[in-house]
Amino acid sequence: MNEIKIEQVFSIKKYKDQLSNILIHIVQTGASIGFLPPLNQTDAKIYWDNVMSDEVILLIAKVNDHIVGTVQIHLCKKQNGSHRAEIAKLMTHPNYQRKGIGKLLMDEAEKVAKQYQRTLLVLDTREGDISNHLYLSLGYIEAGKIPNYSISMNGNLSATVFYYKLI
Repeated sequence: MNEIKIEQVFSIKKYKDQLSNILIHIVQTGASIGFLPPLNQTDAKIYWDNVMSDEVILLIAKVNDHIVGTVQIHLCKKQNGSHRAEIAKLMTHPNYQRKGIGKLLMDEAEKVAKQYQRTLLVLDTREGDISNHLYLSLGYIEAGKIPNYSISMNGNLSATVFYYKLI
């Protein structure tokens, strides 16, 4: 595989089609990221149109100028939360999974969070997903679980696991 480059995105416009395609592929594989299959292009594009704000930092992973992964850092804007951020929507295109892209995105997300003086990162993911192993390997600590948190594509209810990391 060619070199993976991680970049911060400041405008979604030129990336919307690629990001929408990744989202659709991820949802189709059953990933628990807030959507259920089938997800169409229109709804995926509407999602990405609403991502960018002064509270969200979007990172992308590129191989040969093609987006293969993404993650979001949601900066807490509350006065009592100015030290924390939430990691959201870590996605790697199915054709590029298990190649270290998720780890690279998470490593860069931590660096960016530190630049914004964030010392606490939080995230959640569906219990049993492969992402649980990634987060634990990166030093995230399980804070607890909520049963029946989300519905999967087969209609089953799944627990979500909350993690945190002091950086």
